[in-house]
Amino acid sequence: MQYTDRLFRPPAEARSLIFQVAYGCPHNTCRFCAMYKGVLYKLRPQVEVFAEFARAAQRYPQTRRVFLADGDVMALSFERLRSMLEELNRLFPRLARVNLYANGRSILSKSDLELSALRRLKLSTLYLGLESGDEELLLKVDKGESAAGMCLAVQRAQRAGFKCSVMILLGIGGCEGSACHADATAALLNRMQPRLLSALRFIDVPGTDMYPGYQTLSEFGAVSELIRILQGLELEKSVFRANHSSNPVPLEGRFPRERDALIALLLELLPRLDQHGPGRLPMSL
Repeated sequence: MQYTDRLFRPPAEARSLIFQVAYGCPHNTCRFCAMYKGVLYKLRPQVEVFAEFARAAQRYPQTRRVFLADGDVMALSFERLRSMLEELNRLFPRLARVNLYANGRSILSKSDLELSALRRLKLSTLYLGLESGDEELLLKVDKGESAAGMCLAVQRAQRAGFKCSVMILLGIGGCEGSACHADATAALLNRMQPRLLSALRFIDVPGTDMYPGYQTLSEFGAVSELIRILQGLELEKSVFRANHSSNPVPLEGRFPRERDALIALLLELLPRLDQHGPGRLPMSL
């Protein structure tokens, strides 16, 4: 595969065949995200992308999983997405699913009929960064999305048969906004009912530029915030993961069955965590 700049993918896509069909992120102003800073957003020529599909099909004919990069590939036009999916289905006879990053606005830009057509072409999991259910906080971090819009987008996508893997960001509200962030996020997730839910922790790395007055949560504070979110969740059928390297404590469980066990585990570990600093940080994110 031909990749330009640093390539990002969700942990679950480690064994997928990855095609970079666009460069960068069409929004790319989020204060908490350094993934595509310095990368000029542009689409790859379709003839170039299709040629790469064909070369990969010769080399990896048994491919079942494909991930399309970079950020928010769902923002591509319906016609462009449809043609790429049709070509992937034609070239890879064992193809089972195609996954990609999406934003609320890019999902809402597609009609219900268009979403259903993309789903029939094996577009499967949409990875969406909710970050927070707190509308004011989303404005402060320049998310460029509303919590209400993202909620509606996930509801529509899941009605069309997609799996939505929704990510929330611990610590994004800082010390002062932690409680409001936790409560608003839990309330919105209860309305959204994502099939897959992941929690990551915000870590200040080069390229991020948080809002004035932001104070980083300690390791203890981040886990306390997660406990508050979990206590507020009433999810009917969701898989929850907090196994990204940014998290102080790796977790995984199914809701609602294992919610109380996850909370009990975190409460037991809480006294051992750093109350004054971020704790041991990962070597890479």
